[in-house]
Amino acid sequence: MKTATPFQASHGLLHKVETELRSCLRGEVRFDNGSKALYASDASNYRQIPLGVVVPADVNDLVMALEVCHRMDVPFLTRGGGTSQNGQCVNVAVVADASKYVNRVVSIDPEEQTAIVEPGVVCDTLRDAAEAHGLTFAPDPATHSRCTLGGMIANNSCGAHSVMAGKTVENVEALEIATYDGARFWVGPTSEVELAEIIRAGGRKGEIYSKLRDLRNRYAQHIRKEFPQIKRRVSGFNLDQLLPENGFNVARALVGTEGTCAVTLQAKVRLVHSPSCRVLLVLGFKDIYTAADAVPHFQKFSPIAIEGLDRGIIRGLQARKLKAEEIALLPEGDAWVVLEFGANTVCDATAQAVEADEYFSAGNAGENVSGLVVEDKPKQQKIWSIRETGASAVSLSIDPSKPDPIVGWEDAAVDPMRLGDYLRQFQALVDRYGYETCLYGHFGDGCVHARITFDIRTSRGVLVWRDFLREAAQLVVDFGGSLSGEHGDGQAKAEFLPIMYGAEVMQAMAEFKAIWDPANRLNPGKVINAYRADENLRMGPAYKPVTLTTKLTFASEEGDGMQRAVERCIGMGKCRSLDGGTMCPSFRATREEKFSTRGRAHLFWEMLQGEVITDGWNSREVKEALDTCLACKGCKSDCPTHTDMASYKAEFLSHYYENHRRPRQAMFMGRIAQWAPIASYFPRLTNFLASTAPISHIGKWVAGAAPERKLPKFAPKTFRRIAGANRARKLTAGTASKPKVILWVDTFSDNFSPEVAGAAFEVLTRVGFEVVLPRKRLCCGRPLYDFGLLDEAKALLETAVGALADDVFAGVPVVGLEPGCLSVFKDELLKQLPNVPAAKKLSEQTYLLSDFLAQLDYPWPKLDADVVVHGHCHQKALFGMKGETALLDKLGTRWKLLETGCCGMAGSFGFNKDHYELSMKVAEDKLLPLLRAAPADAIVVTNGFSCREQIEHGSDRRPIHIAQLVLQALEGQSPNQVSSLLRLAAGELVSTS
Repeated sequence: MKTATPFQASHGLLHKVETELRSCLRGEVRFDNGSKALYASDASNYRQIPLGVVVPADVNDLVMALEVCHRMDVPFLTRGGGTSQNGQCVNVAVVADASKYVNRVVSIDPEEQTAIVEPGVVCDTLRDAAEAHGLTFAPDPATHSRCTLGGMIANNSCGAHSVMAGKTVENVEALEIATYDGARFWVGPTSEVELAEIIRAGGRKGEIYSKLRDLRNRYAQHIRKEFPQIKRRVSGFNLDQLLPENGFNVARALVGTEGTCAVTLQAKVRLVHSPSCRVLLVLGFKDIYTAADAVPHFQKFSPIAIEGLDRGIIRGLQARKLKAEEIALLPEGDAWVVLEFGANTVCDATAQAVEADEYFSAGNAGENVSGLVVEDKPKQQKIWSIRETGASAVSLSIDPSKPDPIVGWEDAAVDPMRLGDYLRQFQALVDRYGYETCLYGHFGDGCVHARITFDIRTSRGVLVWRDFLREAAQLVVDFGGSLSGEHGDGQAKAEFLPIMYGAEVMQAMAEFKAIWDPANRLNPGKVINAYRADENLRMGPAYKPVTLTTKLTFASEEGDGMQRAVERCIGMGKCRSLDGGTMCPSFRATREEKFSTRGRAHLFWEMLQGEVITDGWNSREVKEALDTCLACKGCKSDCPTHTDMASYKAEFLSHYYENHRRPRQAMFMGRIAQWAPIASYFPRLTNFLASTAPISHIGKWVAGAAPERKLPKFAPKTFRRIAGANRARKLTAGTASKPKVILWVDTFSDNFSPEVAGAAFEVLTRVGFEVVLPRKRLCCGRPLYDFGLLDEAKALLETAVGALADDVFAGVPVVGLEPGCLSVFKDELLKQLPNVPAAKKLSEQTYLLSDFLAQLDYPWPKLDADVVVHGHCHQKALFGMKGETALLDKLGTRWKLLETGCCGMAGSFGFNKDHYELSMKVAEDKLLPLLRAAPADAIVVTNGFSCREQIEHGSDRRPIHIAQLVLQALEGQSPNQVSSLLRLAAGELVSTS
């Protein structure tokens, strides 16, 4: 096989292509450096800088983009979620991102059990639509929340439930496709009569079908002989689908061609019955090989998923102190298999799981097999989360002497009946090369994933890696398997396909490609006539890590420095998920890659390398991408690799604004802690000026605030003045009978909502604490981070740590109300003052009010109330919501934690006039619709000041803080009575204590 060479395009040609695309497309055309940097990488080891990017407005626009590229004779590549692990969706081509607009579920036919979809539709979007009819699309890769159907069709994707209904190829009925040279037609199964009619009709379709028939006739016997007869044969093209016994199914022949033959415009896919009730049986084995030996036993019980997992991922998670609660659910063992059973009732599904559990516990598949039946859905989700995100979570080595485990040999498949023996020999091969690996995957189909510690950053390491790949490929072939059982070939596996197929079949595949794409312009260099596995490496021997001086300290178990921090993103794209979790609100609202955590991380990476983005900390591209980051910290918790974009943003802005003027919002919103105490001395005048036209309009313009927003009103008195007028508070030791607690009163609780601080003060006092305030007003500096004012923020933290040091060393807890402010003590404090013992101690002893109260042994009164809870992003990311819900349980409320994601306000973000529209789109994604659907008499609880502002702005609900709810319970008021209590002035509330 000859190997590929990258396409060469002059500046003049690129300008012509861009100009023509702009004149013809209704969608977006992007040939800027930022867009090229964004689409240069996927979730693989590979990087290729595209010629440009188009975001077609619809299917017809996608066809027009292809037509322009054909006219200009430049390569073309369609891309979905960008989660490919073998380099399929990076190329020196015009890249068409179908995920933003070409993403409809066109129709669902429940009777026929089919759906018609566009290529950019996300797998879970289709599955959710199908579930309304009791149906599902069976293939579901671990990236099902963000991978697209177009990408699944291109790669012939599978997933945990393909054991139930096969790979993508078995679930595609027909495709509407476009060829590079402009033909557009539907393809599918073709009878011999239909085939003859199509050929007789002529045209480009007739020509293609005629050549495909001839190819089939010439190579049929070779195809029958050379193709492995296993479920997960994904490598190579599906030439077997052209055989008469398979109905000359041209659609299925194109599945798995990775965009190298034709462009998918629409797909008619098969849907299958979705069991409404599912139960897991988790089995523990002494090792992964024994678990693999038991595959025939698993299959006896017809589970709808059979997933294996060895100790490598579990030990890696434990070493990083991750997923402890999830791991605790696993039964005893050093390898585990998850069997999922589905039925129309929980009783039936449970009966299947129990029957299997009894079989295995009786020793029928070996001794000492432990089992756990899991009916509870949240527990099931936790167990699945280990399987779906565990490998990504351990993708960076914590041992500096060892390379990172990467995807250089990821998804080979063999006959499931031979899986145990294969794994033993594969592990022996890994050991012989001195690598380490973790093994996991779809045991029911014999497909195993392996993250291996390949050294691809040195020339010597790459040579050794290539030798390993050849031996690993030969081992798979010796076991009658496929080099790829799920992820496709792309660039990573293509070089070794001749080991798997004979020369005749490889020639047939090359001819198949040429029939469709004779100019070799569709995703060239992938699968056929491909690049070598060691070309185009993103972090190969040419990769140059950069050492930067940063203001924040980026330190972790996986290594120090911002370069290492940016490497955390491995491209799996969970930040592009459209449902569940907090991240990434800006992507969900825009579906823009550059507004995802992954996109921003890729831009940072490119900035540090300096090839495409060349101006470092002055990068306009990075600044633009970060401008829409809400710094919600959702990625810090939701991302499997804990990519911390909020910190990267603060660091970048601190350097960017050294050479650029800060926006005026920095003075008014960023430095609110400096001017708010002054304004609070004149609350009536300040409120008058802020709310009376036309003065308020001018003031909003000066402050950069959105005219649609109402500015928060200052309270008649700050909480500190009220407290000082009623009691002298000193930082002295607590009495023997009353332990002391420091109430951290933030800028917002002090100046705008002292009733919240008053409620917290009253609650803490009533449950038995001596509540004190710091002697002087302190500030965490939270708003300063949004504008890169890190030096000022550090100075505030140094003052706060100094003022609180004696008490925190004496063990006095610090309890706060505002999650955004308290998160500084859990996060930024340790980055600003990493070597200050008092800072570490303060971080350890800082609590949100709900967390602090929930751990108390106190006879809480019961509150007869329905409560809906929206969690502040920082609370969810750094504290979690367990304390909140535990406290609500102790109060006896009927509560519901809304799956809301971000509210869209995010401190000052939503007040900014440039962000208002995006802010409201984020709110309308989840939060506001859920609140409108909530019972009218339910109490809305949220602890973030900005969250309450957004809810009041976008709905008719009046949310309260958890402190106010707890005080309601302690006062023994009914919901109607309490609503008046909560309107008491802050001065009245505290003076009654």
